[in-house]
Amino acid sequence: MIKFGFKIRTRSGTVVDNLMFAARDRADAERKVEQIYQRCEILECRELQQTIREEGFDLESAINLISREPDPAPKADTGSQADMRPQADAKPPAKD
Repeated sequence: MIKFGFKIRTRSGTVVDNLMFAARDRADAERKVEQIYQRCEILECRELQQTIREEGFDLESAINLISREPDPAPKADTGSQADMRPQADAKPPAKD
């Protein structure tokens, strides 16, 4: 699919710029515009450049992402509230 950018004038005279449609070719894109904006005037049509990704996401990349092993280093304890509860055999601080 190719992306096309349109600038049109609606039947009421309003100019609409930067309409984007994806289509197989220009004729298909113009048909889509005319379906939505009936009796419009197409002022400009431009084919937009699609950025080509250098790295594709293939099956091997997906498998590597899923099967990635967790970090082997244990994480430091952040001192949760469960750790701050008093111990059952702990003695209260001495009062002077």
